[in-house]
Amino acid sequence: MLDVVRHAGDHPTARDIYQRVRRRRPGIGFATVYRALNLLVAHREVLELQLGDDAVARYDGNTSHHDHVVCPGCGAVADLSVRLPADVNARAAAATGFAVTGYDLRFEGRCPDC
Repeated sequence: MLDVVRHAGDHPTARDIYQRVRRRRPGIGFATVYRALNLLVAHREVLELQLGDDAVARYDGNTSHHDHVVCPGCGAVADLSVRLPADVNARAAAATGFAVTGYDLRFEGRCPDC
C-alpha cells in the first residue's frame, strides 16, 4: 500500500488506493486499506490532505514540506514549492499572537486540461 501511495502522482483518495491495491492483492478489503492508511498517516509515512470542498481525504507519499495547487473544475491536484520570505512564521506570529511553527499553502487554479 505504501508503494502505491508513494508512486501515485495524482494524490489519490482511499477509494483510488483500494482499487490500485486490489490489482496486486485481489482479496484485500476496503476496511483494511483504510486502517492501513490511518497507520501510515500516524507514522508520518504518508500525508493526509483535505484539499477541496468535498471533504474527501487525499493521500500524498511525498512527506517533505511542499504545498499544493487544486483545480476547482476537475479536482486535479499538483505539488508546488513556493519560496516565501524566511521570516514568514515570525511575521504571522507577530500579526496574530500565535506561536507559529509552520504553514501549509493551498493554491487554486484551472489545470491545463480544464
